[in-house]
Amino acid sequence: MAEHTHSHAVVSLSDEGKYGPLLREAGVPLACLSMPKGRLSLGGLAAFRRVLSAHRPDIVQCWMYHANLVGGVLSRLAGIRLVVWGMHNSGLDPLVAPLATRMADRACALMSRVVPTQIVSCSQQASRRHISAGYSASNWTIIPNGYDLAVFEPDARARSRLRRAWSIDEGQFVIGSVARWHPDKDHRNLAAALAKLSARAEFPFKCILAGPGISPENNDLAGLLDRYGVRDKVMLLGPSDGVAALMSAFDIHVLASRREAFPNVVAEAMACGTPCVATDVGDIGVIVGNTGCVVPSQDPDALSRAITNMAVENRNSPSWETRQQACRNRVASDFSLERMARAYSALWERLSAKDLRTENDQEQTIIW
Repeated sequence: MAEHTHSHAVVSLSDEGKYGPLLREAGVPLACLSMPKGRLSLGGLAAFRRVLSAHRPDIVQCWMYHANLVGGVLSRLAGIRLVVWGMHNSGLDPLVAPLATRMADRACALMSRVVPTQIVSCSQQASRRHISAGYSASNWTIIPNGYDLAVFEPDARARSRLRRAWSIDEGQFVIGSVARWHPDKDHRNLAAALAKLSARAEFPFKCILAGPGISPENNDLAGLLDRYGVRDKVMLLGPSDGVAALMSAFDIHVLASRREAFPNVVAEAMACGTPCVATDVGDIGVIVGNTGCVVPSQDPDALSRAITNMAVENRNSPSWETRQQACRNRVASDFSLERMARAYSALWERLSAKDLRTENDQEQTIIW
């Protein structure tokens, strides 16, 4: 049987973002519609119609609310029968999400029974949340995120370099957390847990926080750390393009969130051999399994106890090395980039075979 191949073209509702150069380098056509964030424009909609006419795709794969709505509806109007939506969050918080995004979400829920042939989610929990919010329950597929193990791998040199730059003392336990400043990430929960660790004085530690909005200029974050008395225990790095190096420099990675779907940072840390302590939200328990600690959300006592247990085990080299290897093995076996790619390819082929009765070796064009 001939191997099925796909050709791809990518459409961005706005600009090329940070992935544009990578796509061009890979030879993937990229069209940018230049629509304002959270708004539609007639010029952008017309440009997308031209892209559809030029590529005549067999399948249109969309990604999140605005793209699902615009890409799905216009593709159907253009006569494309196979439309796949992508849902990669745990639903919207009405107190935080922008009005335009909430409106797009509501429109997608109403159209979810007629526009998408299939809805792909990276998370069982995310699919359940969207179904309970009014989405169709009959056309979901779960494809977990995948990770490049050649990028996310243990890096001893990066670990030594960063820990020197951070002035980490010998025997100091390094707690890391890569998460943007957002209510869902619940930095208050983490700060409260750190305060309990500091009060116990059971072991010396340093906490490294990184992500968009995680900087000394963030007065709300600085005030939070001061309020819990842990400002001297925490270093704020801001956003970083070197997440793999950061993960290698941490002893553990902590995610204290109150809402998630399938958080990439947990699997990325594990791929680097860094055990995780995380709250039991979204599919975190599925990712971590028995390689780390999963605790109830919004429970700083449980979070601090789990971190303490990890710190104690960290002093036992053979046990800790076994746990580190188990972390990487779990990502390699269940969440590799290759496994995710095969799952998407199999989905597209199944939909094509069912709807178009295509031969297995016929090339298709997929627009994301």
